[in-house]
Amino acid sequence: MLVLLPPSEGKASSGRGAPLKPESLSLPGLAAAREAVLAELVDLCAGDEEKAREVLGLSEGLRGEVGKNAALRTAGARPAGEIYTGVLYDALDLASLDAAAKRRAARSLLVFSGLWGAVRVTDRIPSYRCSMGVKLPGLGALGTHWRGPMAEVLPAAAGAGLVLDLRSAAYAAAWKPKGEVAGRTATVRVLHAPTRKVVSHFNKATKGRIVRSLLAAGIAPAGPAELVEALRELGYEVEAEAPARAGQPWALDVLVAEVH
Repeated sequence: MLVLLPPSEGKASSGRGAPLKPESLSLPGLAAAREAVLAELVDLCAGDEEKAREVLGLSEGLRGEVGKNAALRTAGARPAGEIYTGVLYDALDLASLDAAAKRRAARSLLVFSGLWGAVRVTDRIPSYRCSMGVKLPGLGALGTHWRGPMAEVLPAAAGAGLVLDLRSAAYAAAWKPKGEVAGRTATVRVLHAPTRKVVSHFNKATKGRIVRSLLAAGIAPAGPAELVEALRELGYEVEAEAPARAGQPWALDVLVAEVH
């Protein structure tokens, strides 16, 4: 099973660990594309602060993020699972999983990123600010920048099992499973059960809980149909239908009673 996650907007501080070692990151096929983004982002943020803030879409209150990006090559690095915070990651709560579940998380979770492309939760990275929606002056739109490298690397990373795609739209655009991989991919939408309306905050929390439930139970569904069955056994209310044509992902609706 491969689980595709969005990053979090906010991130924990880098701390005082050893600095980034780009060659140690998973998916080495993305190395050249990573270095291109890293080099331009560091140069941008080490130069005109106002220009960097405009390019990155940062408010006045987030001015300090520019300096953080300028120091990415020397800042301390921590496992990505500790760097990413926010509603989804709070609900996932990797730190409290038992040792076996943590090993499953290391194998199956892949976090998408405007800067790194995609990383495992065990990959050591510094805290940064650079969303997939950014358009760098030299490289252009990061979503476009990543499509080629992702198309080359991700099909192999997907293996032969389920691909559970929980990414937001901006990150999903960087790689869309195709063909046989798409046929064993499932996307999840979280709906308020009484109204059938899409929820926002609770959407992220529910996705985090779904991943945690699967990891904690040691369940790795072989495909979307098995995922639906597994989630129902774990107590989730799920609606799903097989796609009309082969080579298309499944769309699952998880119904929740709360919307907080």
